[in-house]
Amino acid sequence: MSGRWPLADGSDSGIWHQIFNFDNYGELLALVHNSLLAGALLGLVGGLVGVFVIMRDLPFAVHGISELSFAGASAALLLGLNIVAGSIVGSLLAAAVIGVLGVQARDRNSIIGVIMPFGLGLGVLFLSLYKGRAANKFGILTGQIIAVDTPQMAWLVGTSVVVLIALVIIWRPLTFASADPEVAQARGVPVRSLSLAFMLVLGLAVALCVQIVGALLVLSLLVTPAAAAARITASPVMLPVLSVAFALVAMEGGILLALGSSIPISPYVTTVSFLIYLGCRLASTGRAAKVAHAVLPTGRQPVARV
Repeated sequence: MSGRWPLADGSDSGIWHQIFNFDNYGELLALVHNSLLAGALLGLVGGLVGVFVIMRDLPFAVHGISELSFAGASAALLLGLNIVAGSIVGSLLAAAVIGVLGVQARDRNSIIGVIMPFGLGLGVLFLSLYKGRAANKFGILTGQIIAVDTPQMAWLVGTSVVVLIALVIIWRPLTFASADPEVAQARGVPVRSLSLAFMLVLGLAVALCVQIVGALLVLSLLVTPAAAAARITASPVMLPVLSVAFALVAMEGGILLALGSSIPISPYVTTVSFLIYLGCRLASTGRAAKVAHAVLPTGRQPVARV
């Protein structure tokens, strides 16, 4: 293979030039203020919410909610309504169902397994009926942050503020309930109510991320940064700080890398996020090996753990 693809005008361009194109980069950068602000908001929200997604073992729930968010956004697109509002409605419905019916982990996973294909099927149906621009369909699945407009930005800011205020209110009791639910309940913490409240907060966060990175790849913001942070720290202070930092780097880095290309932003965000996780995992593995070697008597080799 030559590594070059034909363009519409009959000329050729290298694959890498299509993926990373920095021609007229300065002019393009001046046009994406809304995108950079949206990326910062999503990095902050995704990093903070992701901490509890990891603590409460909810990555599967994130994916399930995103499918209903996709269905809501697709329905709004078909009906000519606000796509962000449709996405939020779908997310909140899914989050409420999972929060009310999925108290036990086994029940929760079963419910999510039922909701996911249902939401995906509805979304595919609505997109199949939609006869408008194909780019609108594609954007719901893979994200379209470069096209963030002022009305959409208002929805993003408003929803982000609601999520952040809710997190401030429930942070301490939710941390307690997530770390040790039995003891928290014995101490009078409303564990069940907090669980439902967090699921609704998670629904809003998923709806935000769907608008930017698409329904298929929300895990890259709501799971991967927090999972990376958890590999290198267990501090209740540093964990959310690092999670937010990693999410911000993934979002803003993805925007800046995708700016000059015609490729959707999601591959860039997911790649940066994965590389951060990989680096953290290698660092934690190396540190664990050094600690094991230091505590073992001289002449013995550390035992590898799977």
